[in-house]
Amino acid sequence: MILIVSGTNRPGSRTRRVADVIDRLYVGRAPSRILDLLHVPIDAYSPLAYLEKPRAVHPFLTAAVDCVGLVIVTPEYNGSFPGALKHFIDLLPHPSPLERKPVCFVGLADGHWGALRAVEHLQQICTHRGAHLLPQRVFIPRVGEAFEGDDLKPEFLARLDQQAQDFLAFTRSIAPAKPVPVAP
Repeated sequence: MILIVSGTNRPGSRTRRVADVIDRLYVGRAPSRILDLLHVPIDAYSPLAYLEKPRAVHPFLTAAVDCVGLVIVTPEYNGSFPGALKHFIDLLPHPSPLERKPVCFVGLADGHWGALRAVEHLQQICTHRGAHLLPQRVFIPRVGEAFEGDDLKPEFLARLDQQAQDFLAFTRSIAPAKPVPVAP
């Protein structure tokens, strides 16, 4: 299964709208689902969550552990990606479930660069955790103008569609790593 991470916990986010578009691109190609950080339980943000993961967060962590590949969709907040996304990555068990896991990135922002800084920062962290990164990133600048109704403009859809095709080939080319348990 391809896990599409909607990388913010902001209600009504454009990030979730882009994640929905990406999810539709995988229909008929591979099983996929969206993990929306908006729904991660509030007790996951307690300082005690580092010591013992709250039971309610286990399904979210298990989804990241069990997937064959991660598509991370992130907005740019203050020159980086949202703290909720970093916290989610920090909660993942050790040894790293990102070890040898294929990961690709989609960045969106109101600005001209489409979250380039956020994606590059996120790539550093995922590389540190041992992930295999698809070099092809998709950036959606001026995201408020990128939609036509519920869908993205054709130029962005074409880029995301190509990325989905390339990512599926990429995930098939990498041998899966040994599973990592989620228990605290």
